Amino acid sequence: MASETSASASPAPSSGSPAPASSKKVKYSGRGARDRYREDLANRDEAKLPQKRFFRQRAHANPFSDHQLDYPVSPDQMDWSPYYPAYFARTGGLLEPIDITTDPDEDMGAEAVALTKTGIVDIVDIGCGFGGLLVELGPKLPNSVILGMEIRTSVTNYVTERIHVLRVQHKDRGLYQNISVMRANAMKFLPNFFKKGQLAKIFFCFPDPHFKARKHKARIISQTLASEYAYVLKPGGIAYTITDVEDLYMWMAKHFDDHELFKRLTPQELEEDECVAIMTTATEEGKKVERNKGEKFITCFRRLPDPEW
Repeated sequence: MASETSASASPAPSSGSPAPASSKKVKYSGRGARDRYREDLANRDEAKLPQKRFFRQRAHANPFSDHQLDYPVSPDQMDWSPYYPAYFARTGGLLEPIDITTDPDEDMGAEAVALTKTGIVDIVDIGCGFGGLLVELGPKLPNSVILGMEIRTSVTNYVTERIHVLRVQHKDRGLYQNISVMRANAMKFLPNFFKKGQLAKIFFCFPDPHFKARKHKARIISQTLASEYAYVLKPGGIAYTITDVEDLYMWMAKHFDDHELFKRLTPQELEEDECVAIMTTATEEGKKVERNKGEKFITCFRRLPDPEW
């Protein structure tokens, strides 16, 4: 794995049971409250969802800064097993995802440990925030494997813990094994993780609008990045966008409209796509817009087949 230089990436969500700890109630306030909370969280004895207030981080992160990020040299070098451990427990070397609801405690020993599998992810939420869309999509799309990519360290840690707890709470049903999160900079390294035509869906939910003109180059949609999204999306795949900033909506729509490999979905197609409805209400930003009675701007684009040369 190659790496950049800055803060360390968070570990992948775990499928195991939480570590034992004291059941004594602790109030967290004052200086050092966040550190005390996280230390106790690591040693808890119950599967309890994390409190978001202890994982807050500024909304903006510079995608051009050097961060310490682990990323594969190529998609063939990416090992997804730490992120989706249940999919690797009993595959017997097969490349297809397994039925994770059957015999969840079965152990294949060294065969599972030796297995490295690539190309498993088929849906990505870029800038996944606190993971609301991941949590909603996971049970609704059980045959898909969904990844959230988030550049902010503290937010990634929150989603990692959230997924771990949900897996523990729903272990008997095998839910949430098909979602995961990683700290990553999608603007720089997306093709390092995904092969050509690997993805079926990419979500861009309430991305940073970067209002100032000199900051527009940091927007997650551009002509160059649209080409990267076309590369990792398979023909027929869909790029979903939603924002509460009309200027950003027009910016994203223009760059996808101008790209020869994307075609805008019709209003009827938007209405019939269940992922559009989920995207509209599932994210924390979306819920905040609803509370403030704001407007949401949605546009989605289908990846067209490659032209014949």
